[in-house]
Amino acid sequence: MVHAQLRGAVALDGPSGTGKSTVSRRLAIALGATYLDTGAMYRAATLAVLRAGVDPGAAEEATAVVAAARMTMGTDPRLPGVGLDGEDVAEEIRGAEVTGAVSAVSAVGEIRELLVQRQRELVRQALAEPGGVVVEGRDIGTVVLPDAGLKVYLTASADARAQRRTEQDVAEGRTGDLASTRASVQRRDALDSGRAVAPLRAAGDALELDTTELGIDQVVTRLQDLAAERDLLSTAERSAG
Repeated sequence: MVHAQLRGAVALDGPSGTGKSTVSRRLAIALGATYLDTGAMYRAATLAVLRAGVDPGAAEEATAVVAAARMTMGTDPRLPGVGLDGEDVAEEIRGAEVTGAVSAVSAVGEIRELLVQRQRELVRQALAEPGGVVVEGRDIGTVVLPDAGLKVYLTASADARAQRRTEQDVAEGRTGDLASTRASVQRRDALDSGRAVAPLRAAGDALELDTTELGIDQVVTRLQDLAAERDLLSTAERSAG
């Protein structure tokens, strides 16, 4: 069976609640690509800092903790695990404590430099194999992969993003409250957009896609169309088994 396969890199940026993680994974699966969630890497780094008992805002101490931490990122879009010092922390990094501290850790320039280097190495490894890579985050098109073949900045209304995040929390067994989630989303937006280092913003050559009124399948289809328009798709044989 012949199917379209990604070649090169797709950079997907945007704030939380835009459907970024879900559509990134589905796009990677549809196009036989590797997947990298850079936000999960920052969350794992934040968990390492918290476990060490270090103030997330203490730049020097937090950087030392992150530099020493053994973080592993699964790049299979079907099973994108996250490891910290040999432990699976994919669920723990989504908890309230990490969520409340991740912006402070992400704002430390030295930590961003460390993690961007690791992210680029993972992308380099992915591009050495057939299938390309879909990378999601907040600074992919502007910092991590400024030469990506396709850059898309996903947006959605604050209400829609809060509703999606609440539903996700409930589905994954966490407490979900729409009002508090909306406040958390807006707080994270302000912190990420206002930080001095690699602030959340669309790259100058990124395409903006508002997902407020779009379903997941519609967004994935639109992204596939954009990849095709950028000549980033090739044909490959897929086993029927």
